[in-house]
Amino acid sequence: MYTVALHTRIACWWMIFRIALEERLTYRGDFALGTLMRFLPVVTQIFLWWAVYESVGSGDLAGYTFPDMVAYYLLSMLGRAFSSMPGLASTVAKQIREGEIKKYIVQPIDLVGFMLLGRVAHKVAYYAVATLPFAAVFFLCGRYFPEWPEPGVMVGFVLSLIFAFLLGYFLDLCIGLIGFWFLEVSSLLFFYMLLNFFLSGHMFPLDFLGEWKTIVDYLPFKYLAYFPAAIYLGKIGPDQLWTQLAIEAGWLVVMIGVARLLYIRGLKRYSGFGG
Repeated sequence: MYTVALHTRIACWWMIFRIALEERLTYRGDFALGTLMRFLPVVTQIFLWWAVYESVGSGDLAGYTFPDMVAYYLLSMLGRAFSSMPGLASTVAKQIREGEIKKYIVQPIDLVGFMLLGRVAHKVAYYAVATLPFAAVFFLCGRYFPEWPEPGVMVGFVLSLIFAFLLGYFLDLCIGLIGFWFLEVSSLLFFYMLLNFFLSGHMFPLDFLGEWKTIVDYLPFKYLAYFPAAIYLGKIGPDQLWTQLAIEAGWLVVMIGVARLLYIRGLKRYSGFGG
């Protein structure tokens, strides 16, 4: 009985993933163009940092040389590509506001799992399009990268990207689930995205913050962009790597619990009429 139920659940998950992937590929041209356009700022950022190092007249800023900075920017962009969830929070809040959330109540579909599979499908479609541009950019900028890290460091790097995806998903989901209490979350979402962009290390390495970095280390945002890049560049020692990964996993467990709590409490106060 348990085996049959598990097989049925897996088949259901696969069907949801397949449908979500087909939806992402419905407008292939628009999706591919939007994906490729995100690579245009790469050249601008490289020239911007080149101008910064030229104006400062120093080959080292907070422990980063110009090649380190280029490598960091590209690696943090890769981390953001995993952790960013465009439209997730606003979609969840909109479904709550307009009553679409009822389909998760009357049908045996879990919103948290359904949305997660949708985001997995989005990332699969995204990297199917973006793999070649990513490879081209990293090939052209290969001289800025250090040698390949040791296998243990590479394992930690890959794990940090997977955790970044999951952590980014549950952070955005929690913002969307606040829609059970506030029908409009656009202002809150804007503030969250601003903090996320700044404190995740996507704008610049968090090492630039000096003593303030100690405070940022207590927040989950650094694991979305800074942490994977820092692992690859050797900014995090082997003695700290697995401890930091454990802390990131702890943050992930906390955010899963918060998302589940918000969803359960939200459903208790939700009222849907008509439809």
